[in-house]
Formats: sequence, structure tokens, C-alpha cells
Amino acid sequence: MDIRKAILFRFSVMYAITLGFAFWIILNVILIQASPKWGEKGLRMEVKEVPIKARRGDICAADGSPMATSVPYYELRMDLEAPGVKEVFHRDIDSLAICLSRLLRDKSPGAYRAALTRAYNTKQRYYQVSPKKVSYMDLEKVKQFPIFRRGRNKGGLIPHQENKRVYPFGTMAIRTLGKLNKGVGDGEDGGAGAFGIEQAFEEELRGVDGLALQQNLSGRWLVISTDDPKDGYNVETTLDVKIQDQTMYSLRNMIERTRAEYGTAIVMEVETGDIKAIANFGRNSSGKLIDGYQNYALGNAGCSEPGSTFKLVSMMAAMDDGKIDTSTIVDTGNGLWNYKKQWVRDSDYDKTGGHGKISARKAFELSSNVGVAKLITQAYTGHEKRFVERIRDFGFDEIPEIGLKGMGEPYIKSPGDKFWSGVTLAWMSFGYELKITPLQTLMFYNAVANDGKMMKPRLITAITENGRTLESFGNEVLHRSICSGSTLDKVHVMLEGVVENGTAKNIKSKAYKIAGKTGTAQVANRKDGYNHKGQKVYQSSFVGYFPAENPQYSCIVVINGPKGGNYYGGSVAGPVFRQIADYVYAYELGLREEFEPAKKKVEPDYPGMVAGRKKDLTRVLDELDIRDGWVFNKSEWVEAKNDDDDGLALTNREIKPGILPNVKGMGATDAVYLLENMGLRVSTRGAGKVRAQSLRAGDHFRKGQHIVLTLG
Repeated sequence: MDIRKAILFRFSVMYAITLGFAFWIILNVILIQASPKWGEKGLRMEVKEVPIKARRGDICAADGSPMATSVPYYELRMDLEAPGVKEVFHRDIDSLAICLSRLLRDKSPGAYRAALTRAYNTKQRYYQVSPKKVSYMDLEKVKQFPIFRRGRNKGGLIPHQENKRVYPFGTMAIRTLGKLNKGVGDGEDGGAGAFGIEQAFEEELRGVDGLALQQNLSGRWLVISTDDPKDGYNVETTLDVKIQDQTMYSLRNMIERTRAEYGTAIVMEVETGDIKAIANFGRNSSGKLIDGYQNYALGNAGCSEPGSTFKLVSMMAAMDDGKIDTSTIVDTGNGLWNYKKQWVRDSDYDKTGGHGKISARKAFELSSNVGVAKLITQAYTGHEKRFVERIRDFGFDEIPEIGLKGMGEPYIKSPGDKFWSGVTLAWMSFGYELKITPLQTLMFYNAVANDGKMMKPRLITAITENGRTLESFGNEVLHRSICSGSTLDKVHVMLEGVVENGTAKNIKSKAYKIAGKTGTAQVANRKDGYNHKGQKVYQSSFVGYFPAENPQYSCIVVINGPKGGNYYGGSVAGPVFRQIADYVYAYELGLREEFEPAKKKVEPDYPGMVAGRKKDLTRVLDELDIRDGWVFNKSEWVEAKNDDDDGLALTNREIKPGILPNVKGMGATDAVYLLENMGLRVSTRGAGKVRAQSLRAGDHFRKGQHIVLTLG
């Protein structure tokens, strides 16, 4: 019995000790969890996952220049509990506040001092110094500021990197390039493409984010491991920065001058179908003109009745079917024709009284609605379906796929459709009762310029990574031949005739031939028809190619709603086409003495000099002992001209603000100095003296405009 009691006693003692130890452990766990000291130590041992954003790929021009790129920017944060910061905070806070205010320029030194002091007193460990982000160069400056210069661990600076999307050429081709959605993903501009190439190639551009595992040890975040991000791929385009710049400048000028609603222009390379420029300008609800407001060139916003530029399609259909020839006579009468109780009018009937009996070619050159409508109705009445089939054979019912979303859908009526009427055939013949995009019209004219071969428009050439091509997009032929060779030969002559003798005589060039067609269409409104609140609205267009004898480029210009009574294609859209063509011809195809014919007499040239600074020329002439015939003047810039009587004369080279000077004959150094000081961007080709300049002397120019100097 005694043994049993002894055993129970010992067991009870052990049980009590064990139970007490357990209670002691539980009590300590509770105390540790409730203790601020151990809570702080726990936070310092915290481990967290931090995403590492991938760098978004670039969108590049044809020459590799980035038109959209991502650059690193840094958010400035500060650990105000870092031991090193505590040592010097009160001593250096004033100096730090002054430095931050001078660099960031968003708050006064006093405001910075107050904000940092509050953060210090509340022991903030990840305080945002400023919502403003800084570049890498500015970050290097920040690292040298008081307190921060003590280093990463003692200075408390925590820079957080973000990639910001920037467009080096501003809004150039922004509707085509696209932008990122704000508020989507991380970063100032968001993380997903909203429209354009940014949207269409989102998967290729965005890359794959990485992940960093970080641990907080005594206030210092240390990276334990990382899964590196995979940067996005680059998208290479066919766009030419210089041609794009000129296209935008010329188009915007005319829209502003005519107070038009919107406008678009496209430049295409004939042989390849490569798009070299796309410009879009439109007005917002407040009437402000905005670059890239809508995609009028490719999208539904610009899908409209083309007007007289469609007459080429009608004439080619009838000619290729053997219904008419260029010599076919048509009676346009007095320019008015009552067709099935609807009036067809020539645009100049009230001025000319009509053109009477003329050839089909002349009707086309003069853009006679009556002439073309009579020719087509006589050829296809009873065979309307055949006419529509020819339009479809030309590719107008196909949506051109160039890699972007939101392409405009064409609308081509057919006999038997709900909206086909007895007058549809006549009105379709001159570009009404159907809808197509400017790109579709340009594709067709480009095929005519390309000996009948229709190319698929190409905007994207490749997807690349670090110079390595991952995927390429070659040139594609959509139709080997859109018509017979004999028809092509005839329409080439007709298109040249429009510029030589017809409705576009005002854009005729002495240096090269332009072939094309004007278009003037009334714009219909769903509610009011062709009368908007009692007023007629017109759309002006010109489409063609150049040089006509050896087509290299095609171009279309469409301007909607010009005001002031001038709305014809030849006088509104035509000059924009000519200005673009002049630039491309000079920049890409070689300027011919400022578009003047070559002089029969070639005057002798004195070696190494023609024009430049007066002081330089006079010094050289003194050395050469050439002094006859000098004409002294007050101008800083002069030119040396041969004089039949006296041998040589120095005459004034007039320089006026805002007027492009003549730099022909100058050395490259003088010419570049003069032009850049006037605010122009200058490129040179070749070596020697300036033989040609891409912008004509005497014209007005804008600061930042690009000029190409040809040396020789």
C-alpha cells in the first residue's frame, strides 16, 4: 500500500510540473505576441514577394528609330527609422529639403522639411518623398543629396523603379502607334495597349513580369532570390519619320486654314505597299484640333462615300469590259441631267454652262458627273450586277488587314438589296451610295501605279528581340493584275491628264509629273441627309502617285468639312498632296534644282566657294586676288556670282525671320549654322557645297521642321 501511494505521489508531482511548464510556455507565447519589442523584431524578419515589371518593347520606325519606348523612372521613398538617418536627421534636414525642392520643383523647402519631419516623428519606414518620379540621371543627383549620400543602408533612400512609356516624337502617328490604358496595371500610363499597335501587339510588347523575394533584416530589405523578368519584344514598322513629319505638317496646316472638321493622309510605297506615313487630325467636342483623335485613314470613322475619286473605278470597269474607250463621245449638255426624276450635276455647271459633247477621257479629266454617269448607265443598265461584280473584283469588298484592330468595313450595294434603287447605278458611278476607307481607295490607285499589281498594305515588318528577328511579315500580292494592260495604259494617260489639263492643274510640277484624281463629295448625315441644319458639308480629296513616268509613291489626302466656300478636291486636298510629294521627291528621289528646269548655259564656278559669310568670302578672294566687280553691302551673308563684264560680283543673300533662306552654294558648316539658328532640323547628304535643299527658298516654315541638304 505504501508503494502504491509513493508511486501516485511521484506521478502527481511530475504531472504538476509538466502542467506548470505548459502553462509557462503558453504565458510566454502570449507575452511575446503582445510585446511591442518582439512585434518590431518580427516585422524586421518579414519576408515578402515583390513583382519586377518587365520592360515593354519598343515600336520602331523603318530606320530603327524608336517611336514608342519604355524608360526607367524612379519613385523616391525613404526609411526614416534607419539608424544612419537618425544620426544626422536634425542636422541635415534643412539642406535635404532645399535640394529636393530645387530638383523636383513641386514643393517649397519649408513644405519638404515639415513633411519629412512628420514622417520622422511617426517612424515611417517606407515614406513617399514625392509623388513625382525622377529619371535615372536625376536619381544619381538625388543620391548625392545630404543624408542620402550616406549610402543605401545609412542614408535611408529607397528608389522604386517603374518603366514609363514615352513617345520620343511626341504625338507623331499616335493614332497608329497607340497608347496605354490609364489605371490598368502599374505605372503612370497603365500597362495595356488601348488602341493602335500598342493594343494589337500587346502580347508581344508587354513581356513577362519577374518576382523578387525580399526579407527585412533590421530595417534593410535584402533580396533573397529573384525570378528575372522577360522584357517585351520590339515591333518594327514601315513608317518613315521624316515623311510622317511632313505629312502631318502639311495636313494640319490645311485643316487649320480651312477650319475643317477632320483630315487624313496616307503615303504608300508603290512597289511594296509599305505604308510610309499615316496622319489623322480631328476636332473634339469643344472644337479643338487633336492629332490622332480618330483613325480616319483606316477605321469606321473615315469610312465614307469617296466621291469623284471613285470615277476611276467606274471607268476602268467599263473600259476593261469593252463597253467604252477613252475616245467614246458623251453628251454632258449644260452640266445638268435629269435621270429618273433626280438631278445629276457637274460641279462647274453654273460657271461653264456645261461642256457639251466630249470624249470619255475629257469627261474624266474635267470630273464630269453627268459624263461618267451617262457612260456607266448606258454600259450597264440591265447588267447592274456585272458592274457591282467588277467593283468587288477590284477588291473593294475586302477589309485590308494590316495588323491593327478596328478596321473600317466597306459597304457595297448589290441589285436586290433593300436600299438599291433605280438611280443607284448612276450615283455609284461617281462615288455615292457606297462606303470605303481612304486606305482602300489608295490601295486601288497604288495598284494602277504598280502596273496592275495590287499589294497588301504593310505596316509591320517584324517582331525582334535584341536585334534578332523572331517573326517577319513580308510583302504580299493580293491581285496579280486588276485589269488588262491596255486599260492600264489608257488610265495612266487619263490620270496624268487630270493634273496636266483638268481639275488639278494647280498642283502641276515642273520637275516631275503627278498622276491622280480630285474628289469632292457631299457628306450625308443620318438625320438630315445631305443638308446639315440647312447647310451642305463637303469632303475634299485627292489621290494619286508620283513621279508619273516611274511611280515610286502613292498618296491620298482627305479633308472633311472645309469652311469658307472653298471645298473642291483640287484646291483643298490637292495642295496638301503636292506639298507632301515635293518633300518626298526631294528627300527620297533627288531634288532637281529646286524643281526648275536645267539651265542651258553653265556658268564657270570658282573653286570651293559660291556663297557664305561675307567676311570669309572676302578673305579668300583677297588671297586669290579676285576683286573685280565687287558690290559691298551690309548683309552678313553674300553670294559670289559671275559677271560678264567684271568677272565676279558679291551680292546680298537676304535673310528674313520665318522665311526659308537660299543656302545653295554655301558650305555645309555655314548652311547648317544658319538654318539651325533659325530653328530648323538639318540633315545633309554627300559632301561639298549645298547643291539642293528639300524646302524651297522663300517659303514660310515652322520651327522644328526638317530640311535635307544635298551636297556635291
